[in-house]
Amino acid sequence: MAKNSAHWADETAEKIIREKGEKALYTCASGITPSGTVHIGNFREIISVDLVVRALRDAGKGVRFIYSWDDYDVFRKVPLNMPKREELEKTLRFPITMVPDPWGRDSSYARHHEVDVETMLPVVGIAPEFLHQTERYRAGLYAGGMRRALEKRDELRRILDKFRDEEHKIQGEWWPVSVFCGACKRDDTEIDGWDGEWGVSYRCNLCGHAETADLRGAKGGGVKLLWRVDWPMRWAHEGVDFEPAGKDHHSQGGSFDTARLVCKEVYGYDAPVTFRYDFIGIKGKGGKMSSSKGEVVDLKELLRVYTPELVRYLFAGTRPNTEFTISFDLDVIKIYEDYDRTERIAFKAEAAKSEEIFLKERRIYELSQTGAVPEALPYQAPFRHLCSLLQIADGDIEKTIAALPDVQDEQRERLVQRCRCAVNWLEEDAPEEFRFKLRGAGEKAPLTEAECGAVKALRDGVVAHIEEYADDKACAAAIYEAAERSGVDGKMLFRAAYQALIGKDQGPRLANFLRVVEKGRLLSILSEY
Repeated sequence: MAKNSAHWADETAEKIIREKGEKALYTCASGITPSGTVHIGNFREIISVDLVVRALRDAGKGVRFIYSWDDYDVFRKVPLNMPKREELEKTLRFPITMVPDPWGRDSSYARHHEVDVETMLPVVGIAPEFLHQTERYRAGLYAGGMRRALEKRDELRRILDKFRDEEHKIQGEWWPVSVFCGACKRDDTEIDGWDGEWGVSYRCNLCGHAETADLRGAKGGGVKLLWRVDWPMRWAHEGVDFEPAGKDHHSQGGSFDTARLVCKEVYGYDAPVTFRYDFIGIKGKGGKMSSSKGEVVDLKELLRVYTPELVRYLFAGTRPNTEFTISFDLDVIKIYEDYDRTERIAFKAEAAKSEEIFLKERRIYELSQTGAVPEALPYQAPFRHLCSLLQIADGDIEKTIAALPDVQDEQRERLVQRCRCAVNWLEEDAPEEFRFKLRGAGEKAPLTEAECGAVKALRDGVVAHIEEYADDKACAAAIYEAAERSGVDGKMLFRAAYQALIGKDQGPRLANFLRVVEKGRLLSILSEY
């Protein structure tokens, strides 16, 4: 680990150790309700915790990283991107874990979304311990926490009302728990009473079913705590030392403020160290992400365009309380360039402006890796150049890598991964003006006589001698000389060349392009002129 790092993850780890004291094991937590696609905004919390977990471990501390699936929450709304919407609407107000999987792949709707996340997290080097709240509630693990809430319900009411104005204070009889009906599964129930021990009697407003449910899960409907009590109860139950939350939860008088008081005053436990993380926008996909509207980008979609290290870099290189956008447009090229620069600085292949900047970039690089930091600087193929090579090779990754100099066997895996991301970006996200395809032999562009003359001058004066140019600068000078010899300006020659080669008015930097494409292929295309 880079020493004297000022990375926010290390700062947070130091704060946890300072506020929670020296411990053999620190518990860091995250979680979400799997009510729809778990999108990249949700992922920001997961990876933020992972980065802090890594910082604690790098400081020599033992860490337990738990991720709670709140799958015992109620299914309130069917997101627009779900299949079989009419069938799903029949299960509204069920616990999410009891809603059938509309894809038919997993045991429930909740489990389907959980599996989608659990299978992708290892790809980016994240491996938490998953806790399923349905199982834990039904196994009676939280029975003591629910009983404590019922014993302290007047105090809970006072705490929850503390941040509310008169109009929004709790009215009438109030209970800190809700019940899923044991007959129809829905939560449209009313509590009639509590026996002072483990029994909660209720009746269902929909089907009329009435019974006494056991807090320990032994019989009757499913009893669970209301959200603002459930969250702090679990902090105390699991001994959570750190958990971040979105800015909505961290608003003044929001759920974190009430949870902090509930945790201390009802459960006798100091709330975890926390920080606020901000929202994420998506550039190049349009619109703001919305789970309920189904307009989301998830981790799998992100990994289609960015390698696992790049995904981690996006978050490791940005403070959590900073709102930022993840791009799918031309900015993708710059993000890859930024990562490559950070990598070069980390291995001192490029000088940092100061020791402070070196330590910062080195730490960001360390935290961006899915596993151990490479021992030597990995092979760097600039993303823009790779895109050109791939399009020249008609998307053939093996042919593209073969065109790169000095690639070692141990460097291939990362290079292949980057090539796959480039192909995906070119096929689905790259702007049309960035895409191209070389013409086949015998294809001829509709050029004027002057343009044909310019292409011929380029072919005979530059392409025929392409191997003689030591670099792009020398080749570019020869291109302008060819334009002058043919009596046209450089702008006309460039347009004519691009039309002859790729059927467009513009394309990749011409000097580099001519030096990269195989000479025989160029001459074959240009032989028509």
